[in-house]
Amino acid sequence: MSEAAGVLPEAAAVPSAVEVSRDHRWLREILLVVVVYFAYDGSRLLANGAPDPAIAHGNALLRWEGWARLNPEPWLNDLFSQHISLGLPADYIYATLHYLVTPLVLIWMWREHKPHYRLARTQLGLATAAGLIGFLTFPTAPPRLLDSSAGFTDVMAQYSSAGWWAGDASTPRGLEAMTNDFAAMPSLHVGWALWCGLMLFRYARHRAVRIAGLLYPILILLVVMGTGNHYLVDGLAGAAVMIAAGLSAAPYLRLYDALAIRLRARWESLGERVPTPLISSPLTPLTLLVDANPATGEGGSDSSPLRDTA
Repeated sequence: MSEAAGVLPEAAAVPSAVEVSRDHRWLREILLVVVVYFAYDGSRLLANGAPDPAIAHGNALLRWEGWARLNPEPWLNDLFSQHISLGLPADYIYATLHYLVTPLVLIWMWREHKPHYRLARTQLGLATAAGLIGFLTFPTAPPRLLDSSAGFTDVMAQYSSAGWWAGDASTPRGLEAMTNDFAAMPSLHVGWALWCGLMLFRYARHRAVRIAGLLYPILILLVVMGTGNHYLVDGLAGAAVMIAAGLSAAPYLRLYDALAIRLRARWESLGERVPTPLISSPLTPLTLLVDANPATGEGGSDSSPLRDTA
């Protein structure tokens, strides 16, 4: 019998597991970003509950800030609500840049600074995970959702007729249920903005871009307070979470890599005891991918099922 030409491709034509991993790495990165965004904006699915605790936490933060004389939110909110020239651009910044700048910086890091991309992406992921834990354990209503006695104006709702967002949320109209109204603590708007600013300041070549990186998180902090969506203290908490994630990213990756090596070795030791399927098996191409040498990218051994079995 001749070799299995016409039945299956030759072994040399089958891509190795490493080649397949490299070719599809960009897809994995896109999926990771999508998961992060859905985890953030879909946190309401887990955090839904009675608004009373969230409102109580918001009032407590406001009282503490007043006691500490760290409460610029009422002044900024009055300024933004009374001047459309400030309030409307701030609404667009709040509802748009969060979803544009972060993925653009991720893509830029992936394309231009690949040696640093994995660490940067891990920092962003760890901070987001910590933020979700904060949303679940300490639900906090933003200033715009407190009682009218607090004196805040919902600037997003005030100018919603001139924007694409819903009147009671910063999401597109019809998708209000996909946002968590009680996710003020910590502010991932500020945390993600700080991450973007740090990446631009550290890795951008042009001085103007680096300066923009420094100013961007400050701008976002002013916007989230002026629109009535966050307090100063939870903006600072978002920044602290991002800094802590940056300090934890390298140790986390070392631990992850060590576990991955052990799991890979275990998998390979188990794979050596798995009998090679017959040539007629529809799983043969998949087996060739698994059995490919991860170090050289070459196909399986001379006992490959592609050999003449006659």
